[in-house]
Amino acid sequence: MVFIKKIIFIFILSQYILGCVEKTTYSGKIITSNDLELKILTKNELINKFGKPSYIDNKSKTYFYFTEKKKEVNFYNKKIEYSYLFVFKLDEGDKVINSETVDLLIDKNHKYRKIQTNNNIIKRGLIEKVFGGIGPKTMPNSP
Repeated sequence: MVFIKKIIFIFILSQYILGCVEKTTYSGKIITSNDLELKILTKNELINKFGKPSYIDNKSKTYFYFTEKKKEVNFYNKKIEYSYLFVFKLDEGDKVINSETVDLLIDKNHKYRKIQTNNNIIKRGLIEKVFGGIGPKTMPNSP
């Protein structure tokens, strides 16, 4: 009986301690509204201001910057405050010809949300995902 009381006490105490802490998590680049007001004309200005992009599409010369802010009070009370994708398209002379801001919380059907890369993990079975190296081997694609 004493053991059960200790477990209940520890459970209530952990809920009290963990339930009162608010944690803010940032993902990607931290870009403020003041950063967006600047007129960026070249690739060098872009990299000097925002740093290395989250993703670069070399084929279309497009730079992507992702930023997200989450607030978490406890494991069941999470809220995403903002989630943005900033897209800068460059021409052959490394001049910024187009910039776009995508609010990922509002724009659920945006063209960048629909573009996906292949995920080979989905094609593998459950045992392969858990243990790895079990099942059919694929040939490496590098010489």
